[in-house]
Amino acid sequence: MTTLVIVKKAGQVAIAADTLVTFGDTRLSSRFESNSKILRIDNAQGTHYIGMAGSVAHFPVLRKALGSLSSEQLLLNNKDEIFDTFTTLHPLLKDQFFLQTKEDDNDPYESSQFSVVIANATGIYGLYSYREIFEFKEFWGIGSGRSFALGAMHASWDKAKTAREVAQAGVNAGCEFDKNSAAPVELYTLKLKAAKP
Repeated sequence: MTTLVIVKKAGQVAIAADTLVTFGDTRLSSRFESNSKILRIDNAQGTHYIGMAGSVAHFPVLRKALGSLSSEQLLLNNKDEIFDTFTTLHPLLKDQFFLQTKEDDNDPYESSQFSVVIANATGIYGLYSYREIFEFKEFWGIGSGRSFALGAMHASWDKAKTAREVAQAGVNAGCEFDKNSAAPVELYTLKLKAAKP
């Protein structure tokens, strides 16, 4: 799976991920394939980094699907905008990319089958399969190495001066202890916009 983290600290946001892809018992490291798990999107709102955990098939699909949205549909600067964007995206994922939306017989809604984190100048966000949106105050992680990453980020929070340091500690822990995560680490930072009074 993956170790993917987002952090907000000291006027900075960071997103970081390992670069290992696994297929059952097979490991495909960055030596053999460019395994970026973070997608950069630039639009009128600014730069957004989107990281995803789940099936490898989701990566090209999400890249193509997001690229097909108009600038009025691709808005990511708060929880409501992210919800609206991914709700707009859901029928496209089903109709054009053949997404299987059922996870369980008791599903309350159709699933998008992935977990996503978003980092931009307005903050750090998480989106889950039923389009539940969270805005995190400090840090979060997704993927199979998440527990290790959360522990490392919690332990380093008070000592670290920047979001970058906390994110690096989180992914390093995932790479060290999670069998489905490995270096090198991909890490990006952005300056956080000042909150409006």
